[in-house]
Amino acid sequence: MSITTAQIRGARGILNWSQGDLAERTGISATSIGSIENNQTTPRANTLLSIQKAFEDAGIEFMGTDGVRLKTGNVRVFTGREGYMDFFGEVYDVLNKENGGEICVSNVDERKFAKWHGEMGDEHLARMKSLKNVSTRILIQDGDTYFPADGYAEYRWLSKELFSSVPFYVFGKKLAIMLFDIEPTVILLNYPAVAQTYRKQFEAMWNNATKPELSKREAV
Repeated sequence: MSITTAQIRGARGILNWSQGDLAERTGISATSIGSIENNQTTPRANTLLSIQKAFEDAGIEFMGTDGVRLKTGNVRVFTGREGYMDFFGEVYDVLNKENGGEICVSNVDERKFAKWHGEMGDEHLARMKSLKNVSTRILIQDGDTYFPADGYAEYRWLSKELFSSVPFYVFGKKLAIMLFDIEPTVILLNYPAVAQTYRKQFEAMWNNATKPELSKREAV
């Protein structure tokens, strides 16, 4: 069964892929993908199969003629303070096992992170600092002077226009979306293609961010 143009658009939306991102993964030009999505051309069966395979390799599941979703087997949800700490245990375990890597965190209000770390905050910072071959970059809101992780992480200020209240956290081949409400909720996606897409977005934001004035840091 061939996928529909609506499913193509929906799958791109879930993965946060542009038409160019899909083009890179299929060898089909972004112009052709745009024409397919807008029903300006009728694609060949093998073209649709290439598109479908690229999405399925990234963890997308197609249902019927209009359904699309991420395969649930690679989605984990951590809730409450215990779940929040379990998530950071996962971060440490992955990077320790892989002997390093890069952490990219955007839309961070470190006060919210510190609130839920509680008395375990110092232990968490020391554990992260002990990791070898790990680089950590954190985007916070322009003007924020709270840098508790500056012992191992590099901070930059993101403009208030681009800053969002929903942080995302990329490590290894995984992406986490973090929600802070009455209690924290962390949605962890084990989809390398999704993580790579968010890394690319982070890189673009990082390159346009500014270095903070560390001399004005608040007491930790």
